[in-house]
Formats: sequence, structure tokens, C-alpha cells
Amino acid sequence: MSDPTPDPRPRPAEAPPRDLLGRNPRDLRISVTDRCNFRCAYCMPAEVFGRDYAFLPRSQILRFEEIVRLAGIFVRLGVEKLRITGGEPTVRRDLPDLVRQLAVLDGVLDLTLTTNGSALRTLAAPLADAGLRRITVSLDSLDDAVFRAMSGADMPVARVLEGIAAARDAGLAPLKVNMVVRRGSNEESIIPMARWARDEDVILRYIEFMDVGTANGWRMDEVVPLAEIVARVDGAFPLEALPPNYPGEVATRFRYRDGTGEVGVIASVTAPFCGACTRARLSAEGELFTCLFAARGTDLRGPLRDGASDAELEALIRSVWGARDDRYSDLRSAGTANLPRVEMFAIGG
Repeated sequence: MSDPTPDPRPRPAEAPPRDLLGRNPRDLRISVTDRCNFRCAYCMPAEVFGRDYAFLPRSQILRFEEIVRLAGIFVRLGVEKLRITGGEPTVRRDLPDLVRQLAVLDGVLDLTLTTNGSALRTLAAPLADAGLRRITVSLDSLDDAVFRAMSGADMPVARVLEGIAAARDAGLAPLKVNMVVRRGSNEESIIPMARWARDEDVILRYIEFMDVGTANGWRMDEVVPLAEIVARVDGAFPLEALPPNYPGEVATRFRYRDGTGEVGVIASVTAPFCGACTRARLSAEGELFTCLFAARGTDLRGPLRDGASDAELEALIRSVWGARDDRYSDLRSAGTANLPRVEMFAIGG
């Protein structure tokens, strides 16, 4: 009996992987460097990460072509959103070149970047021209003294504001600003930041101070909870709740009742959202992390540089994601706050 005629139709793509809680990967955060020109106390405190701190040598950092190759595999696994992070991603030389290569990957619906804004005055337009679609800027206060204390940078807040203006001029919209709120440091900036964001048509995201990494001195009594943040803002500018934009969105969203914009709170501590988490993280040195609070990752750089095929890398990523059961924030307790964890600047926030 002769062999059957081959079916000329392409085989359907394999289904996206699911972790042990039924979550598919939809977002990939790509750290392009572990270096930063700020020393924010909640991420990279200067007393720990000083002049003598040994950051990764260039040879251990993923090259652009390696990032693009791995990103392409993640996209084939169902990832639709790529976010470039750091450290501070704009300290990586020729960053628009990477954006240009990621922007043309088939299946990428959103390509965005998180930055401290210090280099946007000159980089916003080249990044937009390269294909970046949106941008998120970290800004913890408009008060110069508070900003300098929070950022650990000898830089006026005006420079970040100029960068935000440049991003708007370049068409990077909707523009978001993240504000980490830490009691005793900048909670008095909650209302001024809301007022500024309304006036500037910026989407503001307050972020509860999180126990990310082990170097930021996290204490529960320094967390300003979602309920308090919302009450403060609502008292000045009345709010009403909004539904999530998409499944797995981390921010609890609100709009102003007078129709002048949107604000949100990312409340990992008091309102965990682990159950819907779809984020994977690729570190600057090529490790895959499946949780922001992870203690260890899985090496992808080694197999990639040793000649692994795309199929082999995909199988490795599938196996890691398939074994994923991360829900740290749901389980957070006094006993977990001091466990070993990778620092946030190594894998992006």
C-alpha cells in the first residue's frame, strides 16, 4: 500500500504553554542592562550599590541579536507584549537599534519601555522612530528635594519633566508615569502628582513600596496601602472605578469623575494580583525568571551560545513555564519578607 499523500496545509502552531495555575505567558520584560544612573533607595540603594559594586561585564550581557532571537521564541509561545527594562535601559548603547529589531517581530502587539526619563530629551524621538509605541517613566515626586532623595541622583526633576515632554512630542502615547510611594519619604507628593498628571494628560500609577530584592530595607510600616492612596486622591479629585483593560492587568484603575483622566494603583502588598500574572522576565545576562520575587532563574544564555536550536530553546522555556506556580504576593507573610530574592534592577520591575 502506498504512502498517503502529504497534507500541504501547515501544521497548527502548538498551543501556548500553561503554568500550574493555568496562566499563559503574555508579557515579556527584557532587562538590557543591570546598570543604572540613579540610586533609588527602594531598588538600588547607594550604600549597597556604590562605586565599587561589580556589575556584569559586557561579555555576560545578552547581545542584541540574542535578545531578539529569544524574544521571537517567546512571541511564538504566545507573548504579545514586550517591555524593555533595566537597570536603566537608556544607558545601554544603541538602544534604538534593539527597538527596531523587536518592532518587526510578527505577533508583537505592544512594544514599550520603562525608564527613569533622564535621557529622554535626546532619545525619545529616535526610540519612537525605531518603532517604540509607548513609554513609562518612573517619577516619585515633583518636589526637587524629595525627588533627589528618592532617586539618589544629582539631577533636577526638571530634566525628567523635559524628557516626558519629549516623549509626548515624539508620539509615545498613552504616556504613563509610575510613582513608588514610601511612607516617610514621599507620601505628601501623592496629591501634587495627581494634579500634575491630570493637567498633563498623563496616566499616573502609584506603586506600593514592595519587598523586591533584599537590599531596600523593606518594612510593612513604610507601605502606603492602596486604600489610603485612593482615599487621598478621591478627597481632592473624586474617583470612580474602572475595569481592567485586559486580563492580568496589574493596576487597580480609576477615572476622575469630571472626565479629566485616569489614575491607578499597583498594590502588590495589600491587593495581590498573582492569580492572573502572565509575565515572564529575561535578565540582562539571559536568565528566565517567572516572578518578580524569584530567588533564582533558568539560564538561557548558556544553551543559546552553546548552539541550541530554536526548538530546543522553546522546549526549555515551555518546561520552565509549565512548572511555574509562583504566587509570592498572595502568600507574603512575615516569614517570607527576608527570603533570598534577586534584586529588581537585575530583572526589571
